[in-house]
Amino acid sequence: MEATIIGFSLVFLLIVLGVPICMAFGCLAFFLAIWFNMDPAFLMPVTFVKVRSVIILAGPLFILLGGVIHLSGLAGRLVDLVNAVMGRIRGSLGAVAVVALAIFGSITGAISAGIACIGTIIIPKMEEMGYPRGHATALVACAGVLGQLIPPSVPMIFYALLTGQSIPAVWLASVGPGIVVVIIYIFLNWLMSRNFPLVMPPKLGFREQTKTAVTALYRGIPILLLPVLILGGVYGGITTPTEAAAVAVVYIFVVAGLFYRSFTLRELGRTIYSAGATSGVIIIMLFFILITSRILIVETIPQQMADWVTETMASPVLVLLMINVIMLIMGMLMDDLSGTLLAASMLYPIVAAVGVNPLHFAAIVGVNLGLGCVTPPCAPMLFLAGRIGNCPAEQYMKPALILMFAGMLPVLAVTTYWPELSLFLPKMAGYVH
Repeated sequence: MEATIIGFSLVFLLIVLGVPICMAFGCLAFFLAIWFNMDPAFLMPVTFVKVRSVIILAGPLFILLGGVIHLSGLAGRLVDLVNAVMGRIRGSLGAVAVVALAIFGSITGAISAGIACIGTIIIPKMEEMGYPRGHATALVACAGVLGQLIPPSVPMIFYALLTGQSIPAVWLASVGPGIVVVIIYIFLNWLMSRNFPLVMPPKLGFREQTKTAVTALYRGIPILLLPVLILGGVYGGITTPTEAAAVAVVYIFVVAGLFYRSFTLRELGRTIYSAGATSGVIIIMLFFILITSRILIVETIPQQMADWVTETMASPVLVLLMINVIMLIMGMLMDDLSGTLLAASMLYPIVAAVGVNPLHFAAIVGVNLGLGCVTPPCAPMLFLAGRIGNCPAEQYMKPALILMFAGMLPVLAVTTYWPELSLFLPKMAGYVH
C-alpha cells in the first residue's frame, strides 16, 4: 500500500508539473517495478500480448475517423440537417448544438473531436443569432462530453478491455445518462437564452420550409449513414467494433475523398500522421498501465485496497461518493481517455468489492470524467472549446459553471445511485441477467 500511495502521488505531481501523461504512467510502472523487485522478463510478454490485441485497433481507427470527418467538412452538413429538423423556435440553435454533438458522438466517440468539429461551425452561428460567445462556447464544451457517453465511445473500448467486459455492453451502459444530459442541456439552454437578444430567422412558408428540410436531409445523408454502419453493424452481430470502425473509415474515405473531393492527399496525409501520433501515445500509455496493473495484482494491492475500503466504509453509498471525488480530481488533471484507463485499472477492483456492477461503474466513469474534463482549474476540454471559440475564459466560465452544477452534477448523482438508468439497455440487450 505504501508503494502505491507514493507511486500515484508521483504521477499526479508529474502531471501537474507538465510531464506528458503517458510518461508519468511510465515513471509509475518503472518505480513500482524497482520497489517490488519485479523482473521485466516476467512483466513484458503478457503485457505485449494484451497490447497486440485486435480489439485495441478500434480506438486508433475511430480517432482517424474523427480526423477525416473534421477535414472533410461533413460536420457542417450534420449541423444544417439538425437545424432544419429542430425548427425555428427561440433557443433552438443551442438545442441544435447539443443534438449535433450527441450525433457526432455516435460517429467518432471522442469528446475533443466533437468540440473541434461542431464547435468550429456552431459557435460563430450562435453568435450571429444573438447568443453571447461565452454562452455558446460553454454549451459546446459541456455538451461535448456526450462523445464519452454516446456509443461508440473510444475510452469505453479501453475500459472494456481492462475490466474484461463486452464492448457493446459497456457502450449501452452510458446511453441512458447520455440521453438525460441531452434533455437537461436543451432545457437549460432554453432557460438561459430567454435573457439573450436573439435574432429570430424569418418565417418560411410550408413549401420553402419543406424544401429546406429535404435539401438538408439529402446533403446530410452521407454522415447520417455512419452511425447506422457502426452501431447497426455491431449490435446487429455483423461486425465487431474493430471491423465497424474499419468499415466507417473506408466509407468516409470514399465519400469525402473520392465523391465530394473535400480534401487533398497532402491534407489526408497530415490527418493520418496526426491520428497515428495520437494513437501511439495512447498505446504507450496503455502499455504502462497494463504493466502497473500486473505488478499491483501480483502484489495483491487491489485486494488490499478493496479490503481496507470495505472495512473502513461499510456503506456502498460512501464508497461510491469517495470514488466519485477521486475520479473528479483525476478528470480535472487529465483527459477522458487517461482517466478512464486509470479508473478501470485501479478503482474498478474497489467498487467490485462492494458489489457494483461493472457496467454501472462504466456509466459512472463516463459521466464523472466527462464532468472533470470541463471542471476548473485544469478543465482540458473547456479550454479547448475556448480556443476553438476564440473566447476569453472570463466570458465562458460563468455559463459553464451553471451548466455543470445544474446539468452534469445532478446526472452524475442519479447515475451513481440509480443503477437502472445505466443498466436498463444492457438488460434489454441480454448483457445483464
